[in-house]
Amino acid sequence: MTRPRLTWRERLRDLLLVVIVFALGAGALTAYTTFRIWQVGHQDGRRSVDAIVVLGAAQYNGRPSGALAARLDHAIELYKEGEAPFLITTGGNLPGDLTTEAETGRRYAMARGVPESAILMENTGSSTLESIQHVRAIFDAHGLHTALFVSDRSHMLRVLRLAEDQGIEAWSSPTETSPDDIDQDLIFKSLVHELGAMGLYVFVNEDPGSAGQTGAAASASPSPAAGH
Repeated sequence: MTRPRLTWRERLRDLLLVVIVFALGAGALTAYTTFRIWQVGHQDGRRSVDAIVVLGAAQYNGRPSGALAARLDHAIELYKEGEAPFLITTGGNLPGDLTTEAETGRRYAMARGVPESAILMENTGSSTLESIQHVRAIFDAHGLHTALFVSDRSHMLRVLRLAEDQGIEAWSSPTETSPDDIDQDLIFKSLVHELGAMGLYVFVNEDPGSAGQTGAAASASPSPAAGH
């Protein structure tokens, strides 16, 4: 028996149903991820660990951006409270920069009382994923296993996901003073960036580099180093 052919109206109806189902699914996934970004960003898991890891942000030839300074200040506070024997600064640079995010962070921490012997550096990463992969190598070389990761609130969900995928036992301790977490426009831009970055990592196992930088750190200078 020959099956009746679908009319153009029936084809359009079926296509519309498929579009609606995909839109509802994408909307639900976006809403859940947004909630998780907010939830994890407002949790402080500070505890005694092997190392405190500061995620890099823009620096201007040795001067940390507002976002990087906020992260470093919080990490230094954790170190001085005795949460870890090591502080790891991360982040590379862009062509033409005189130094790296990690070196800028190292100098900033030393100027505020952190001993040079307590600071380890990952100074080649151009994205969060690369930095955390290199941090894992540092962990292996020094026999470290647990970490407190410090970054902006909106960044923490992705940071923990990447760290756990690298086999690092990780907790988050977000800074509360980053411009990206205070300015309403930057909060929105950071959220959109993180939604895109999470999708990129989950679906194609890639992570945006400096081209995806958003917020105050991206606009404060015409020649920032690689941001995360």
